[in-house]
Amino acid sequence: MTSTPISAALRYRAGTRLADIDTQATPGFDGDKKDAEAALPELAPEMANLQERLFAAGYTGSQRRLLLILQGMDTAGKGGILRHAVGLLDPGGMHLKAFKKPTSEELSHDFLWRIERELPGPGEIAIFDRSHYEDVLVVKVHQITDAAEIERRYGAINEFEAKLTAAGTTIVKCMLHISPETQKERLLARLDDRTKQWKFKPEDIDERGHWDAYQEAYETLLERCSTASAPWYVVPSDRKWYRNWAIGQLLREHLGALDLDWPAPDYDVAEQRARLENEK
Repeated sequence: MTSTPISAALRYRAGTRLADIDTQATPGFDGDKKDAEAALPELAPEMANLQERLFAAGYTGSQRRLLLILQGMDTAGKGGILRHAVGLLDPGGMHLKAFKKPTSEELSHDFLWRIERELPGPGEIAIFDRSHYEDVLVVKVHQITDAAEIERRYGAINEFEAKLTAAGTTIVKCMLHISPETQKERLLARLDDRTKQWKFKPEDIDERGHWDAYQEAYETLLERCSTASAPWYVVPSDRKWYRNWAIGQLLREHLGALDLDWPAPDYDVAEQRARLENEK
């Protein structure tokens, strides 16, 4: 349905304004909802194979690992991605962390302290529902800290991620891009569904008053923290079916790019087979 690598279609390009990216677009995909919903599960066998190769490599000493970062305004669809795209992976080889408002203990340390504690181990895939980027988004929009500290954090993030990638971590950073109109529809849907009312908070409406400030903060972090080794991908997310398909494709592409083969055994296979066959 597409010949364009999804990473190329979604990769953030310097100077791009979020207002110029259509939140209903489907870059890299020329099908419709039915096509996407059918195509996503078809990725499962390949992704399972790639994930197991990553796990096997980690088990035998490789430092390769993958970190998926999901950032977006409320209702952008992080939960849906976890169910549909990330759900194609084996949970036994994954680590999921949802970062919420920092605790008093976390605030007593540098902002990256709590992030470092949740990083994937060798052969593992970690998914961050929000991340260290909250500390240059929320704090900037609500002026929780001064401009000098926020500026320091951009540099600290780039240095932190550069060290991770140099040590074997593949970082996939996805900004889930929705429109304010779509967010309003989804918030109203939560209020109209008693099984989803628990997700709604009155503060969600208050935060909508800062929409433009958040978009500006996102544009700044995309510009400052999209690097060659850890680029940002902007995923149009008004269409849930496209969003899920795109994240699934990004995971498949990055796992495949690791080009991992099955680890060679450190023993003589024929010898061990003979031992078993000759067992008394």
